[in-house]
Amino acid sequence: MKPNTVPRAIGILAMLSATAATEAHPGVGIVQDSRENVFFTDLKQVWKIAPDGGKSVVVPGVHTHELCIDTEDNLYGEHLWGDGGTWRHRVWRLKRAGALNDVIPARGGFLRDYSFVRDGSGNMYWADRGEKTVIKKRSPDGMITTHATTDFHMVQRMAATPDGKLFLMDGGNLRQVSPAGKVTTLATNLSEFSPPPAAVSEMNYHMGLWTDHAGSVYVAVSRERLVLRVRADGTRKVVARSGEGWSPSGGMFDRAGSLWLLEYDPGNSVRARRIRPDGHDQIFSTSGN
Repeated sequence: MKPNTVPRAIGILAMLSATAATEAHPGVGIVQDSRENVFFTDLKQVWKIAPDGGKSVVVPGVHTHELCIDTEDNLYGEHLWGDGGTWRHRVWRLKRAGALNDVIPARGGFLRDYSFVRDGSGNMYWADRGEKTVIKKRSPDGMITTHATTDFHMVQRMAATPDGKLFLMDGGNLRQVSPAGKVTTLATNLSEFSPPPAAVSEMNYHMGLWTDHAGSVYVAVSRERLVLRVRADGTRKVVARSGEGWSPSGGMFDRAGSLWLLEYDPGNSVRARRIRPDGHDQIFSTSGN
């Protein structure tokens, strides 16, 4: 892998220049189905990249931050919009055969009882930010239980492995939740820098999380414009950097072992980027079609 490099001489302040773009709360959704189609969101629509590299818009006019695919290759996302000073949302599903329908019809408020973070058995997980933040779990039969409780501070993005292990960013700390609900901390103040900058625990400093087949977790550290791999013993390594003016917000590994990144710039442009195991780097821009 041959990631772009950023001279350290520019300093931490320059690395944090993506703050303005971070405030835009970019999407993190990028996924692949069993036919090797890649789907990603740019907060205006959902794009598909076919195995031959062809691009198309498959779900137009949706403001969705997250995506997920079930075992039958059905794609799920949300549409969130403002309505007279309030918020409304709906959840849509694009079936493998191409039909688009709503799983949850339009309703008021934010999505609180449904999630795009799912394990291989179809269980959903989300942070319930009540009087005390807890992790909730919803089984495929609709039963909702409290999955994990601890002294959570500011739970942001989460990722689930097929066997039900969860990873989440809690402020600047990377935490793991076992299938039994046990919480451990893998890394504190997750950053390339030592000591880390004071802003490391702020909202959206870290964005999407994803895993590989070896059990390592990857975190898009958007403010530092890089991706960190964290192993089970807490050791970390920079595995990719975004080019000048771009920051990573989400990612995944495809079936061939290539690393895909969802990247955004200060003007809220979005692109997908594939880094093959041999280091070959390819950009898929959303400008044009």
